[in-house]
Amino acid sequence: MASEYEVIIVGAGPAGIFAALALADCGIGSVLLLDQGKDLSERTRSEDMLCGWGGAGAFSDGKLTISPEVGGFLGDFIDRNALYKLLQTADQIYVDHGAPDRIFGEVSPELEDLADRARLADLELVPMRIRHIGTENCRIVLDRLRQSLVNRIEIRADCQVQNILCENGRILGIKLADGQILRSRVVIAAPGRSGAGWMKAEAECLGLRTKASPVDLGVRVELPAIVLKEITDAIYESKLIHYSKTFDDKVRTFCMNPYGEVVTEKNAGIITVNGHSYSAKKSANTNFAILVSSAFTEPFDDPIAYGVYIARLANLLGKGAIIQRLGDLLAGRRTTRERLARCLTRPTLTDATPGDLSFVFPYRHLLSIIEMLQALEKLAPGVYSRHTLLYGVEVKFYSNRIEVSAEMETEVKNLFAIGDGAGITRGLLQASASGILAGRAVAERLK
Repeated sequence: MASEYEVIIVGAGPAGIFAALALADCGIGSVLLLDQGKDLSERTRSEDMLCGWGGAGAFSDGKLTISPEVGGFLGDFIDRNALYKLLQTADQIYVDHGAPDRIFGEVSPELEDLADRARLADLELVPMRIRHIGTENCRIVLDRLRQSLVNRIEIRADCQVQNILCENGRILGIKLADGQILRSRVVIAAPGRSGAGWMKAEAECLGLRTKASPVDLGVRVELPAIVLKEITDAIYESKLIHYSKTFDDKVRTFCMNPYGEVVTEKNAGIITVNGHSYSAKKSANTNFAILVSSAFTEPFDDPIAYGVYIARLANLLGKGAIIQRLGDLLAGRRTTRERLARCLTRPTLTDATPGDLSFVFPYRHLLSIIEMLQALEKLAPGVYSRHTLLYGVEVKFYSNRIEVSAEMETEVKNLFAIGDGAGITRGLLQASASGILAGRAVAERLK
């Protein structure tokens, strides 16, 4: 295999894959796409949840949010119309590779009525259009994307990058963990969520300017699907924002999964919770996250470390994920297996440990979560039931946002940073769009 390339892409998640597609479509042939995780056919949910071909999206439920307002910060670099067209382009590529045709959240009287009712509940409904691929279909779509790149670029799995190499402010290539040096004219860093820590360290080493991102920390809520049926039938996933009465913190719903399942993720030895939903298979429950956004200023500037600390505390107390009935939390007692057995909401994550989340979350976070549930109760009666289940913790590790140009180029010439791991995006479709944006810019430069 070649040791010199036109372009090396670090990370084979959505951002890296779509950058590779853009380069291949533009006729750039000497491209290496590598990932520290396994190839798609060898990935398993239990061991390779976040790393490998497809990144975290491989085991997600595949929500494509076709909205400039949600999923990242690309709107800071290109105007709204250009971003919307770019998102449509990325979305169409997913459709061409097997994503379903149906789109949720189209403008309708029902949606307008829901938005009005949300306002009366001190909530803001963020309108958006969503295409739902489904957990069982994500691997199919990702495999087709991979097949479309075979014989057009070089792909390597189980290939960990130690450092990005540059000299005099210009990129030279990368150094692998085994000491091998691969040279290239351009490097596109797309490390994804699992590579956020690595990206932060590399940015510091290279002297790149960054902006601290808030850490999103909270719980995964599970309740009977009937409670949110009116909402999920109309828009599938509702992005609702609330500002807590006590602390005025921003609290939001995230990743709603109608008739879905709660799952765990393992990253760098930390177990956190998440959720997904299938396209065809259905459970009796709906789950979603409630996340509290916290920004930090001097002297603390490491939100990733803060999120890791809270997640480790939950793992220490629960030996993994913790589950608690809302009624027990409000009564100031831990949930036991006996109390959980009397819960009318049957948990879809059966190996979570019954416990007490008040030992995990700071008072500020816990109260903001409770106030969000109270607001949601006004919109959808039944949310604030004592039988509602809370799983902890859910934390979104966002890398410090790297300063880049409108083409996604960093201050180091020919080093581009894209996707969630660079702090530029926060979702599948914007991550994919950032890959297209960078890939096209690189292709134009090399040509």
